Amino acid sequence: MRKTQLPTPPPVQQYARCIDDTARPAGYIGDWPQAGRVYPVRVLPHVRTGKAHVHVLGFYAERPYGAFAAHRFEEVATVWLN
Repeated sequence: MRKTQLPTPPPVQQYARCIDDTARPAGYIGDWPQAGRVYPVRVLPHVRTGKAHVHVLGFYAERPYGAFAAHRFEEVATVWLN
C-alpha cells in the first residue's frame, strides 16, 4: 500500500479572530474558541468536502474533530517565517 504524502505547507503562521462562537455541537469534547479572541491557526481543506476548515493551534479536541468551519473566523495576519 502506498502512502499519500501531504504537500509541505509554506513557511507561514496564520492568525485569525473568532467571530462566531455560537452553536457548539452537542457532544463536542475539547477546546472551543471565544468570540473576539485571536488565535494562531492553520487553514486546511476538509478531507471529504474540500471546504476550508480552521485548525486552532494548541487546541485539544477529542470528539468529533478538532477543526472549525471557516465562517467562524476572520483572517487577521499571515507572517512569513523565512
